Amino acid sequence: MDKVNRVVKYMVFSDLVLFVGWGLISPMFSIFVLDKIEGATLITVGVASAVYWVARAVVQPFIARILDKQKGEKDDYFILLGSLVCVGLAAFWIATVKTETVLYIAQVFHGAALGVYSVAWPAIFTRHIDKEKVAFDWSLDRGSISLAVAVASIAGAKVAETLGFEMVFILAGIGSIVSALVLLAIPKLVMPQVSVSRSGVRGVRIHRKYGSRNTTGI
Repeated sequence: MDKVNRVVKYMVFSDLVLFVGWGLISPMFSIFVLDKIEGATLITVGVASAVYWVARAVVQPFIARILDKQKGEKDDYFILLGSLVCVGLAAFWIATVKTETVLYIAQVFHGAALGVYSVAWPAIFTRHIDKEKVAFDWSLDRGSISLAVAVASIAGAKVAETLGFEMVFILAGIGSIVSALVLLAIPKLVMPQVSVSRSGVRGVRIHRKYGSRNTTGI
């Protein structure tokens, strides 16, 4: 990751932490539903998955329009942080569900939160991507997540087997919160700082790769 934009580094790491946490869940979600939800069937699993994806799909264009109407990245950044916190809360909520109805509601909340995240994250990432290494920066994110989720899937199955399903969701929730904390390191890199000189002229200092040398390398 040498000579990669600092914002890209933090964004990739944050994305990685988030999906490692949820990667723990992927191999056992259906088993969790059938085992923990009273009266649950395979139809329950299918509906829970469907409402998640519908909610995720529905919120994306609305959030995208809101973000596109606002200048700068301040709105993108804080909406991104908020979505990660909501994704974490969704994991904690799902760990406690006992009925199908509550499961569906939690899945709608989960899908909506990740829908917001999936719009706000690339909105910031694409603005700071290294212009001469666009494909590489995207592969850095997608590739690292794929490998991490592969390992997390095995780890999640083991955690569920030894500590129970609830612990897997708790770890996923913690991962989401940690992902948000990682992004707290980059507000000065994605949002301009306005300063007032002695002459009263306002100057904007934008800390980005193409505006400051210290945006490359950690």
